Amino acid sequence: MKILFVASGNSKFGISPLVKSQGESLRKFSIELGYFPILGKGIINYFKHISHLKKHLKNNQYDLIHAHYGLCGIVEQLSRGKEKLVVSFMGDDLIGAVNISGNYSLFGNTLVLVNKLFLRKYDYVIVKSNELSEKVNSENKEVIPNGVDLSVFFKVQKQEAREKLNIEANKRLVIFVSNPAHEEKNFKLAKGALDKLGKKNLQLLPVYNVEQEQLKYYYGAADLLILTSYHEGSPNVIKEAMAYNCPIVSTDAGDVRWVIGEPAGCYVISEKIKDKSKKNEVALIEEKSKKIKAALEFAELVGRTKGRERIIELGLDSETVAKKIIGIYKKVTAN
Repeated sequence: MKILFVASGNSKFGISPLVKSQGESLRKFSIELGYFPILGKGIINYFKHISHLKKHLKNNQYDLIHAHYGLCGIVEQLSRGKEKLVVSFMGDDLIGAVNISGNYSLFGNTLVLVNKLFLRKYDYVIVKSNELSEKVNSENKEVIPNGVDLSVFFKVQKQEAREKLNIEANKRLVIFVSNPAHEEKNFKLAKGALDKLGKKNLQLLPVYNVEQEQLKYYYGAADLLILTSYHEGSPNVIKEAMAYNCPIVSTDAGDVRWVIGEPAGCYVISEKIKDKSKKNEVALIEEKSKKIKAALEFAELVGRTKGRERIIELGLDSETVAKKIIGIYKKVTAN
């Protein structure tokens, strides 16, 4: 079976490491796979790639195109010939984009409506969480979160990891694995909660634009991972941290509560993240601080969680997820 992945190629590494990882997991099952990156940002730039993609499809035969992200799906729909089309929706393409004030933007909401109109034309839709599934009016859909490659995310001793990253041994390290400049990641909540604790030996470290294989050192060095997003699909940073048995404190975004379950050392805050009132903002910081304190105490007394066992139990390793995706490809191409 010959598949073409179409995705944004605008990350530091070209195709997103998350998409690339999924593609490489499919290769292990004898899937012949190609990549078509969309370079540059903005809707106009995406549409400029329609002619390039049409030419590529004319010169190369594929059984199926798998688009990653809503805009990529639209480009595929306007470019494809007889190829089948599967589209993976990631999160804000069905929920909306958050602006600098923490509110959902008009542009983002408009793009959501356009995506919902186009998805009726796709042969199959993959969404990352039940929350996203509720927004898709189609029978041809399935919830398949991204998997985590357990062969890449394996245990690294804390001392070794900290030496590699030049992090002091006595620091209580809290990592934030996202770009703080992205408004939907809500870095101000992470910083506010850590500042409230007022402990001098705490270090909050944003981690982004790091090669996937290097991330293991950050998870290995960390006492705690925090996620403060307004919304998510199925955030892989949570699954990666769990693969390391790293303690976690997260907002109730996407499928986080389901993925984490109830292991000791992991916490999901209950306050409504989308409530922008000052009163709720204070409550969020208060609850986040309390749970960060509890997680750090767990890290000091116990060490690590049983998150890796949970990932295996849920079938969120990359090989199990790859088999589910191949099942969809076979179903779609058989029709």
